[in-house]
Amino acid sequence: MPGKLEGKTAIITGAGRGIGRGIALLYASEGARVIVNDLGVSVAGEGADNSPAQQVVNEIKAAGGVAMANYADVADMDQAEDLIRQALNEWGQLDILVNVAGILRDRMVFNMTEEDWDAVVRVHMKGTFATTRFASLHWRQRREGGRLINFTSGSGLFGAPGQPNYAAAKMGIWGFTLSCARALGRYGVTANSIAPGAATRMTDTVPDERRLGGAPVRAESAEGTERDPANIAPTCLYLASDEGGWITGKCFGVSGYRVTLYNNIAPQVVLQGTEPWKTGVLFERFPQAFGQAIPESERPKPAQAPA
Repeated sequence: MPGKLEGKTAIITGAGRGIGRGIALLYASEGARVIVNDLGVSVAGEGADNSPAQQVVNEIKAAGGVAMANYADVADMDQAEDLIRQALNEWGQLDILVNVAGILRDRMVFNMTEEDWDAVVRVHMKGTFATTRFASLHWRQRREGGRLINFTSGSGLFGAPGQPNYAAAKMGIWGFTLSCARALGRYGVTANSIAPGAATRMTDTVPDERRLGGAPVRAESAEGTERDPANIAPTCLYLASDEGGWITGKCFGVSGYRVTLYNNIAPQVVLQGTEPWKTGVLFERFPQAFGQAIPESERPKPAQAPA
């Protein structure tokens, strides 16, 4: 029986380790020709190493699959274009683009440097834009469809306090994905995003006191557990398949053995006036209109005195 991606060509960025690696291995096992992209940097985005991407390629080939390595910095426009051209030059088409690549530089907002902000936004947001920009040119010219899968995060969806740069970038990717879904739909392209939950090099950097739940599962011991990064791949497979072509512009939370469809932002309560608001009227009406919609548990707490 042919695989779910038989005859397809896919690029997965950040595929040398963790979640991206799991997606690349599953796609290849389902018949896709895969370009494994990874610059091989540290979690903070420093250095470079070709071995993570090449190792995944070796695993795919050893299992009988077809794969090539790519070591591009996806946030460099020229390198991103070359990445897309690699698939087109080698196989004549690109059917699937999965943008996973990312870095972390966690700080509280009052401690964050301009460099920390720019580095994270560059890799996540610009890196997702750059690859998508050149892939979309091919899809628009080809007009035979395509699959775009971008990675957002619960850090943005729910507001991680020590990750203002990462949270902002990941919510930016969600908005970008919605825009792509609207813009590329006429060419048969779907665009969706994934907010993953898994144990990776990135989650290993989160201090224990900031973790929700019990004891943390480290990346090195996650295989075969609910925190295994490989658990994210099956949902990405479905969204990349022909069968998944009925879904676009959606955000799925994928963690362990659970897949969650998130609502798009929609109006909750509307306060409608009939003329320009007068200060006294608005101050009276605001708590009346929105008070019941914002429970006490979500309201600010009094400022704490210095220790």
